[in-house]
Amino acid sequence: MTTVGILHPGSMGAAVAGELSGRGITVLWCPEGRGSATRQRAERFGLRPVGGLEELVGLSTHVISLCPPDAAEDVARSVAEQEFTGCYVEANAVNPERMGRIAALLQGRGASVVDAGVVGSPPSENRSPRLYLSGESADVADVAALFADTRVQARSLPGGIGQASGLKLSYSAYQKASRALAAVAHAMADEYGVGAELLDIAHHHSARHLADLAYTADVAAKAWRWEAEMREVSSALKAAGLPAAMAVGAADVLSLWAAAKDADLDPIEAIGRLRAAPSDCPETAVTGANTPDIIE
Repeated sequence: MTTVGILHPGSMGAAVAGELSGRGITVLWCPEGRGSATRQRAERFGLRPVGGLEELVGLSTHVISLCPPDAAEDVARSVAEQEFTGCYVEANAVNPERMGRIAALLQGRGASVVDAGVVGSPPSENRSPRLYLSGESADVADVAALFADTRVQARSLPGGIGQASGLKLSYSAYQKASRALAAVAHAMADEYGVGAELLDIAHHHSARHLADLAYTADVAAKAWRWEAEMREVSSALKAAGLPAAMAVGAADVLSLWAAAKDADLDPIEAIGRLRAAPSDCPETAVTGANTPDIIE
């Protein structure tokens, strides 16, 4: 019998797990240390609570890790310490080098590992994200089969561990950085009193993220997760021998919204927070710290 453990049911993790529970697969999660928002999501998507990580790992044939990228290695390590021998799906936005470390850690304890990258918004009635998978072909096929006939479109890649992560971060390099740049452009236009004119130019030239101020507020609310992802993009670019300054800069901009975690900001307020911040933001290292607040 297939049983899937999800670590952890954030907005993406809960929705992805819900696609599995919706087709009759038992999905387990750990309420310990989680907040009310996480508990509500888990209940909404039909996830079954367990007493702790040891119970979740012991009962699961598959474990899917979907959490902020700076917590990914700690989450993987905690699962490895439970001597998990099932299939571990590393679905976080981590760079290929980190993905390799995670795979080696779990494979060394007897687990199989699939590298996964989610591209798109959480699955819903009108949204169907892609789940790119790479690794051993049998393991990839096994995970792809879990999502058959769901709104998560599983797509297998021919390469091994690191390819799905590389694709995910290649897309993130554009997606996250372009939105951060749009926010900075609006903040500068606001400073000089030409915000309306900038919007007019953006609409005229079909600059999607620049033309819709609502994107700025949405990015501010998600910045606590996106910053870490852009740090991963920076590491991946450096490893590939490519310039990483743009990714670092986008991460620095996103860090200025850390206090706006999941907040319902007005776009003008979000831009105002950039204008009120110091002009230079030091790069912060990815520490891998794992706290309940980060996972939430």
